[in-house]
Amino acid sequence: MERPAWAPEGVDMAKVSPARMYDALLGGSHNFEVDRQAAEVGKSLVPDLPRLALSNRAFLRRAVRFMVDSGVRQFLDIGSGIPTAGNVHEIAQEIDPECRVLYADIDPVAVAHARAILRGNEHATAFEADLRKTDDLLAQARDTGIIDFDQPVGVLLFAVLHLLGDDDHPAETVAALRAAVPVGSYVAISHLTSATRPEDAAKLGNNSATRNNIGIHFRTREQITAFFDGWQPIEPGVVELPLWRPESDRDQHETPGRSLGLAGVGRKD
Repeated sequence: MERPAWAPEGVDMAKVSPARMYDALLGGSHNFEVDRQAAEVGKSLVPDLPRLALSNRAFLRRAVRFMVDSGVRQFLDIGSGIPTAGNVHEIAQEIDPECRVLYADIDPVAVAHARAILRGNEHATAFEADLRKTDDLLAQARDTGIIDFDQPVGVLLFAVLHLLGDDDHPAETVAALRAAVPVGSYVAISHLTSATRPEDAAKLGNNSATRNNIGIHFRTREQITAFFDGWQPIEPGVVELPLWRPESDRDQHETPGRSLGLAGVGRKD
């Protein structure tokens, strides 16, 4: 199997990556055959899976714009995945070119591609980190000098917490991130849910665990809402992806009542 020029040495091209599979669902080009196959299997089980990916990207756009409009000028995007068109730095810096964006991901392909895209952008960079090792991640973030943790930060957790099992203590992880940022900061979370379509959630979860050896945890609305403990919820609270402050019909990638993702934004007061 020939290694693409953009793929770092040492990356296992036979192992599915959630970041690269997500890129494949969005129609991106920075993924391997094994990721595309996994995406196709997912679509065979749940045909509207690509709409979920698009819906998540639309929520990202709206949440970042909301935070910039609320005065936030720096972002920590954890589990950022493969940067594609309309990513955080493009959205934020289009409004204010001085916005600072720091991407963190566990996938070296995602990090390498992000660094290539961001070359020459003095207000943005990417680094490799594991969300489960929150203290290490925050130390690396500080070392970059991109973010001033004495000023409000937009903490972005898009489609990443459902990759953490209960034994990984995701609620404590979000609490640690909240403790690390000052008053006036925000968090945005999107998360796969079993609340709307439990049978489809079970099919996708079982397939991911048995075929790809990736644990995906579809949580209830109550479990996802609990991640916002200590944050002041922003209206309309935790809702289905297309229902969080849609700006136009183009945000309606999924039919309300059928989204497999929930999302919300909270502020640290």
